[in-house]
Amino acid sequence: MPVDFSPSQRSRIRRLAKYASVSLVSTATSLTILGVLVGGFGFPAVWANVIAIALGTVPSFELNRRWVWSLSGQRVRAGQVVPFCILSFSGLLISSVAVHVASAATTSASRVVHVGAVEFANIGSYGALWAVQFVLCEKVLFRVRTDAEQATVADPLAARGTCLEDEAMESAS
Repeated sequence: MPVDFSPSQRSRIRRLAKYASVSLVSTATSLTILGVLVGGFGFPAVWANVIAIALGTVPSFELNRRWVWSLSGQRVRAGQVVPFCILSFSGLLISSVAVHVASAATTSASRVVHVGAVEFANIGSYGALWAVQFVLCEKVLFRVRTDAEQATVADPLAARGTCLEDEAMESAS
């Protein structure tokens, strides 16, 4: 039996699928940079992870903001850029610890095993934070405001009247 989702549920599922796609792009970008720096240039794993995450955060922010949540116009530095970077760099701290542990544990292993362990630690730590970041982006950072919420920002009294009218119509039916 097919499931009948509401329009808002369908919209959220579409955003989640787009968010997953953006995550794949930013993860591929970060892992490529991480692998090249650690495997190709012999960078210390933690510093390579910092560079990879920093470079992967830029396309992640823009793709999430513009494509996933369909926001355009000027970025709100304090309301979007800074919190998104804090989320990403919180993940960076956690992944750096995981990458350090994986690197230390595989120092004497082959280069393939060493790079694989470092990249697996990166993926695992970010995977744990993935759902949390989606919820925070959905509910706080890139939250799509309803017409009533936008009216509240513009004119609190007008929005209150609209909400009261909606409640009166719902109770009458």
